[in-house]
Amino acid sequence: MNFKTIVDTHNHTDNSFDGHHSPVYMCEAACNKGLRAIAFTDHCEVDAFNENDERNVRQAFFEIAKAKIPGEIVSYLTWLGEVAPDSIEAVIVEEKESELNIKDADSDVLFESEKAPLTAEEYKKLKALALKSAKDFLSLYESIPDKSATAIIERKTFYGQVPRTADEMYEHTKNVNEYYFAEIEVDADNSGSIYECRKRGFEVLEAKPDFLQNPVIEGSYGENWSLRKVLRRFIWHDRIHANAMYRMASKVFGTTKIKNPFCF
Repeated sequence: MNFKTIVDTHNHTDNSFDGHHSPVYMCEAACNKGLRAIAFTDHCEVDAFNENDERNVRQAFFEIAKAKIPGEIVSYLTWLGEVAPDSIEAVIVEEKESELNIKDADSDVLFESEKAPLTAEEYKKLKALALKSAKDFLSLYESIPDKSATAIIERKTFYGQVPRTADEMYEHTKNVNEYYFAEIEVDADNSGSIYECRKRGFEVLEAKPDFLQNPVIEGSYGENWSLRKVLRRFIWHDRIHANAMYRMASKVFGTTKIKNPFCF
């Protein structure tokens, strides 16, 4: 029998005498196994929710995310063609608590380092990386035999259905081009391939005489943007969806048939 939706409605956490894992650990495990939902059914003697619980859950998810950073750094450096160090420690240098409804989506942070003007050499290097990322995303997408196939269950976030097929992931990733450039007042479009429309966007940007000054601009939803942030967000957004596309396609077709230009 082929089940479209799988849920588990009876689970005990370590709040029960016969449970062994925290709610956060169990949610993470459920996501990794493709479950749509789980329910906690702890025994009646469990203590009531207290005001520290929400903070503890947030901290646990923070630690899970932080633990993944060294692996992401190794993958990124390999993509750059650099040799990763033997040991990597993630250090938090800046934090921001967002007031936007952005879960499962982009982070609205503008780092302090993204407010400084760019030199021509800096811009050339960062632009080259953003264009390399677009080319590699296109290469990954084109290597997938059936772009309508999927191994991902249906899921919604506040912005709608999560992309499930290679076609949907590609269109979603390509179509932030107009949005990102518009946030720094550059008139771009989404026509052509992900590489073509991104390259045209940079050409329009470069026609502005003071673009290297990198002004901070308040964009949609009160979010602050700069050129440095756009350059960072292109690569960040590409990698998120390239990773999802690669994992999905590998499950369907096997890793030997799918290109891995991002070195996941």
